This record gives sequence, structure tokens and C-alpha cells, in this order.
Amino acid sequence: MNVDFQPLFRSAIGFDRLARLLDTARAAPEQTAYPPYNIEKTGEDTYVLTMAVAGFSAQDLEINAQDNTLLIAGRAPAETAERRYLHRGIAGRAFERRFVLADHMQIAGAELANGLLHVSLRRVVPEALKPRRIEITAGPAPQGIDQARLAA
Repeated sequence: MNVDFQPLFRSAIGFDRLARLLDTARAAPEQTAYPPYNIEKTGEDTYVLTMAVAGFSAQDLEINAQDNTLLIAGRAPAETAERRYLHRGIAGRAFERRFVLADHMQIAGAELANGLLHVSLRRVVPEALKPRRIEITAGPAPQGIDQARLAA
């Protein structure tokens, strides 16, 4: 399915990154479902990413945030030679998951408990980027504006 976003960009300015993100998501190969995860909105600007990482310790996991990408990787725990499985249903393979973060998202912390990795995220918009009201003052027209055009 091909979607044309050109009409959207007629009235929107500065959304080039969004267009690239949509193109990348459409063209990206299908990721595996391992490990399963949830993304929960816990507040107006706070989120929690919960990933099921049974069998992994904190030393086996690595979390990196760079630019607008969150990367969570797990190295397979070391196997002991004396174990013989009759059935092995708990996956313990290495993985790498990438998440694209919106602008101004920050990692607030990470916690591993009961086989679940919880990564807290929050949006922190800098004061300079928050909306502000611009006062309009009445006064003489700036120089360079034709006074006859203003009178018409």
C-alpha cells in the first residue's frame, strides 16, 4: 500500500523528519516479536516501556539512547554444559530492539524486576520551545511600507 502525504505537506512546515520516519517504517523489514513489550502512557508527558526479558540479568542488558533512537539489547546468558533440556520453551537468545523517540523525550530511568525491564520516559520541552503570547503594539507603520497602500 502506497500512501501519498503530499497534500498534508501543503499546509505543514518542518515535518520532513515525520515523512522520513513514515517512509522508514513502511520500508523496514518486519521485526520479530521477541522479546514482547508494552508501551504505556502513564501521564500527560510520561511513558513506560515494559519488556519481558525472562532469564536476563541487568548485566546481560544494555540500554542506549542516541539522537531520537532508544536501543535495548540483550546478550544471551551463558549456558552451562551440564543442562539437558527435554523441552525448551523459554527463549534466552540475544536480541536488539530499536524505538524511535519523539523530540524532547528523555530516559528517566530503568528497572529490572521479576523478569520485566521497565524503562521510564518523559517528554521535557525546553522553555524556549513552549508556546508564548506575542504582544501586539499599535504605532506608526514601519518604514518601507507604502502609506497609500495602507490607506486603501
